[in-house]
Amino acid sequence: MPASQDPRKLAATPDRAGSVVISVDAMGGDRGPAVVVAGVALAAAALPSAHFILHGPEAELAPLLAREPGLAGRCDLRHAPEVVTMESKPGQVMRSGQATSMWSAIESVRAGEAPVAVSCGNTGAMMAVAIIRLRRLPGVNRPAIACLWPSRNPSGFNVMLDVGADVKADADDLLQYAMMGASYARNGLGVELPRVGLLNVGTEEHKGRPELKVAAELLTAAAESGGFVYVGFVEGGDLPSDQVDVIVTDGFTGNIALKTGEGTAKLVTALTREALNSSWRARLGGLLGLPALRRLSARIDPRHVNGGVFLGLNGIVVKSHGSADATGVAAALRLACQLAQSGFRERVAARVALASRSAQDAPQTGAESENSV
Repeated sequence: MPASQDPRKLAATPDRAGSVVISVDAMGGDRGPAVVVAGVALAAAALPSAHFILHGPEAELAPLLAREPGLAGRCDLRHAPEVVTMESKPGQVMRSGQATSMWSAIESVRAGEAPVAVSCGNTGAMMAVAIIRLRRLPGVNRPAIACLWPSRNPSGFNVMLDVGADVKADADDLLQYAMMGASYARNGLGVELPRVGLLNVGTEEHKGRPELKVAAELLTAAAESGGFVYVGFVEGGDLPSDQVDVIVTDGFTGNIALKTGEGTAKLVTALTREALNSSWRARLGGLLGLPALRRLSARIDPRHVNGGVFLGLNGIVVKSHGSADATGVAAALRLACQLAQSGFRERVAARVALASRSAQDAPQTGAESENSV
């Protein structure tokens, strides 16, 4: 896929060879199953060969599906009577959540019915269920959640990980994140040679925690064989820049950065609306600049880049925002389809294997490198 391709606009190949099955937890999220079903309908229109398995209480979902004629013959309904709430504890779900829609959606991936699962539900519970049912890829210590961050790069986005799977990460984990993030940038954004940076409090080599300095050495050693360019330490201001394609950090820092960015985008939108309504001159200027304002709004709208990808598992899992509307759900489903069609899981597995060898000081020759992964 060319670097300029926007992953939000991807459409599946209409023939059967390009079809993909997406397993959907219809009960996750804050807005209820009606919004999820509406999002599935939007995604189905953009992905004509995609098929969906919807998981949840049949009595609730069947009437909602009946109202969407575009989903006729495109959805299978899988009865799952219970729901994981946002207050549910991950341990509790792991012990007694087998009848929930979230568990059922991930189980479809484990059973080989679908290559990818999507949910708007409880992140901690979702990661716990995904780990216990799908298992980690060989060599992965801590799975990560990767997100797309709007940027000035030709693709329009940067990849950042981890954004909340685990609050801790040692040097070897950060190396694995770099490898997996580079694979995501290659397959999700079409970046042939991703530039990877480590998020730090400064760009100077002497700054940062000890594990960051060790990770910097590992990334420097692994860059050539790993098919990426290590650009060194980057700061928070570089997240939306065109100086880097992949930003690597621990889940504590990444989650705070993600939520801060989303909150800032909402604040800018609200303040702009207020300013444009402050006087008749401002309203007139707003009307004249409406096309440009709409393009700006679409560029920074978190709904259009909705979907954190769980990396390091034996299956693809996409986590949609809990507050996502139908547009946001559809964006997560389109991302899920793109990754499934690209053979993303197998490519990440190859990256992780390469990271393990790099961490053990086993450099690869040019002929042995996996730059196409």
